[in-house]
Amino acid sequence: MIETIHVIGASGRVGSAVSARLEERGVRLSAEAPDLVLLCVPDRAIAEVAAALPAGPWVAHVSGATPLSALDPHARRFGMHPLQSFSRARGPEQLDGAWAAITAEAEDAYGVGAWLAATLGLRPFELAEERRVAYHAGAAFASYYVVALRAAARSLFAAAGAPADALDPLVRSVVDGGFELTGPIARGDWETVERHLELIRAERPELEELYLALAAATAPLAGRELPGDRVSLRSGGPA
Repeated sequence: MIETIHVIGASGRVGSAVSARLEERGVRLSAEAPDLVLLCVPDRAIAEVAAALPAGPWVAHVSGATPLSALDPHARRFGMHPLQSFSRARGPEQLDGAWAAITAEAEDAYGVGAWLAATLGLRPFELAEERRVAYHAGAAFASYYVVALRAAARSLFAAAGAPADALDPLVRSVVDGGFELTGPIARGDWETVERHLELIRAERPELEELYLALAAATAPLAGRELPGDRVSLRSGGPA
């Protein structure tokens, strides 16, 4: 039974939300004789912090990419990664309904990790240690690469003289609409795609490679292929 948790890194983005939620749920937060030490520290610091902890309590980290070996020499350990992008501007409510990847080497460790996730308002699922990199790469595509795509879209809106903030409701509608694919590639409208590329090559050439890569990845989702007979759809344009 976990009654006392010591959260290391409680002032950080993840640690502050986790600490506030644990307090809401009546869990005692203390560095004195904790049942669980939860490391909410940067990935690069996990091994050093874990090595300095006394043996005895459960030790866990909230990293999505860091292996459990970083928690050596502790045998009672697990990973509990909240699959969420955290903001200091929000509180523990950002945990509600998100998923949590639990990586553990023993059944009792998974049980503690699943209990912690549920207590925080997260939905736990088991993640094998050897599949952690694939999991984290998928999370990268769904989170910070979306930030990069938004920046690219805003750059093109700036070229058009359009308000960049007008893009945000569009992005939300894609999520709310169940990620239904629309637009010229879904319609097979390659003339419009060519016009996009002509503009990008002229005004935002740094985005051409990204646009082409995304077009190539999107076409199969629409059951289409990029037309090989159109030179302008090839990277770099005409030879």
